[in-house]
Amino acid sequence: MPRPRQALLSRERIIETAAALIDADGLAAFSTRRLAAALGVRGPSLYNHFATKDEIIDAVVDNVTTRVDVSFFGTLDWREALRRWGYSYRAALAAHPNIVPHLAQGPGRRPASLAMADAVYGGLVAAGWPPARATHIGALMRYFVTGSALGSFARGFGEDPAFYAEQYPHLGQAHRLPEHQKQVDEGAFALGLEALIDGLARTYERTVGPLPPLSPIDETY
Repeated sequence: MPRPRQALLSRERIIETAAALIDADGLAAFSTRRLAAALGVRGPSLYNHFATKDEIIDAVVDNVTTRVDVSFFGTLDWREALRRWGYSYRAALAAHPNIVPHLAQGPGRRPASLAMADAVYGGLVAAGWPPARATHIGALMRYFVTGSALGSFARGFGEDPAFYAEQYPHLGQAHRLPEHQKQVDEGAFALGLEALIDGLARTYERTVGPLPPLSPIDETY
């Protein structure tokens, strides 16, 4: 039997190609017709694996979520677990910023997203947080991380110093921000994450009880 000229479709190949298209052109430009063309197949063949375009996008989102490390919950102090989860979560989203608006809708029925939510919630409740507060913390972290991955504050400024000179005297150096985009965005995220965790620690002491001391392994990140 002759070998087919075209590699057979698989869910993994569809997800990988869809992710590349979304990374390159964004969600608004993504369509099953463009995806089929990129795969070298006819559109209907996609539906042997996915019922709708939204199912394909969900699968791309879930594939990104699998790269977020939640193994710290239950093994490290909840403060350090949140910190490491935050950095891992942001790194996964920053690599695929165009998918963030769809991810921000919530976990839906996506297995990896639900597993992440389960690990975070379970770890916080095991650490003594009331269930309602554990839910709030998980949501708060998602808002913070997805917001930081949606765009760059530094790139939002123009590069013409004359634009700011007369009307915005306190922004005299704003034109330099785009060239320091990485430092600004990473520094803002680090500062915000530490402030968030510090605030939660004070809330814990006020509403739950004394915090245990951090062990050496909790302080190595």
